[in-house]
Amino acid sequence: MISFEDFEKIDIRVGTVIESQLNHKSNKPSTTLIIDFGKEIGIKKSSAQVNDNYNPEELIGVQVAAVVNFPPKQIGKMISEVLVLGFPDDNNNPILVTSTKRVNNGGKLF
Repeated sequence: MISFEDFEKIDIRVGTVIESQLNHKSNKPSTTLIIDFGKEIGIKKSSAQVNDNYNPEELIGVQVAAVVNFPPKQIGKMISEVLVLGFPDDNNNPILVTSTKRVNNGGKLF
């Protein structure tokens, strides 16, 4: 078990995917996402292994949830700045956490 204070340390925000393209430089098939988290956080890059469930073009304009306060991580030949969140499908491939209604970019999960 963790405390509520521990949960509050994880900064999960919503952002809109503004660019999405296959990452041909990674060891595992992945998609590079450029996500707008609003004025406070700005635009961040993420590498996501979502190719089995999403085409890059269909992700443009989708609002996704991501952890924005982990340190940047080297993923193949790119630096991933945020961790995009998802749940596993029946094949253990991610289904992205999205908003059912449009919300302001940068909104914090509570």
